Amino acid sequence: MLQNIGVPGLILILIIALIIFGPSKLPEIGRAFGSTLREFKKSTRDLVTDDIESETTKKKE
Repeated sequence: MLQNIGVPGLILILIIALIIFGPSKLPEIGRAFGSTLREFKKSTRDLVTDDIESETTKKKE
């Protein structure tokens, strides 16, 4: 889905976000999005690690 946006689409989205939220709120929104993305990646990494550990434990038994 995101592969079809392209550079003009991203610029349009940024302009709309700037109009809606204003220049003072955009850094806050970016930080919040970044921390949410980091937490999501950490959680998925932990889930994958737990799955791998449980699979290796089952194979040893």
